[in-house]
Amino acid sequence: MAKIGFALTSSFCTIDNVLIQMQLMKELGHDVIPIISPKLIENDTRFGKGKDIELKIRAITDHDLTTTIYEAERFGPKEPLDLLVVAPATGNFISKFVHGETDNVVCMAAKSTLRNSKPVVIAVSTNDGLGLNGENIMKLYNTKNIYLVPFGQDDYKNKPNSLVAHYELLIPTIEKALISHQLQPVLKEYEKK
Repeated sequence: MAKIGFALTSSFCTIDNVLIQMQLMKELGHDVIPIISPKLIENDTRFGKGKDIELKIRAITDHDLTTTIYEAERFGPKEPLDLLVVAPATGNFISKFVHGETDNVVCMAAKSTLRNSKPVVIAVSTNDGLGLNGENIMKLYNTKNIYLVPFGQDDYKNKPNSLVAHYELLIPTIEKALISHQLQPVLKEYEKK
């Protein structure tokens, strides 16, 4: 199976859904390499304790966590990945990545993967996807070797600019990206609550 980097940013409210998908990828036989924003495991929030998240990721992947820019550079020519997942991909990550900034571990891993002409799968999770980051998301959509997990407005009444990936479509998106295709439709409505 594939050697897949799995980069997590600090959208704390979506981590449980992301970890479910990480576990499923591992069960399918993929070698899942964790790349973690340090903020995710250093902070405790109402969604969980950072240390607990770290322990879950270690248990799922059976790998040490990549948490520094220096460590992520190896995913260039030295130790290439078959594919990189960024889930959740916050507005902060999206903005920095689109503008070529590599001042954190996740941006460096994504840049290193693209350098090898390998796919990067992005699962959007941002409160400003239909605001300032809308333009950045469209730039990603039109960039070679970038594939988006289908997404939609998760709570249009209370958070009208918020976009969140349909995490249950992460694995089908990966399967398509590995053969250079975007899973469609990219815009997918959330079920009404």
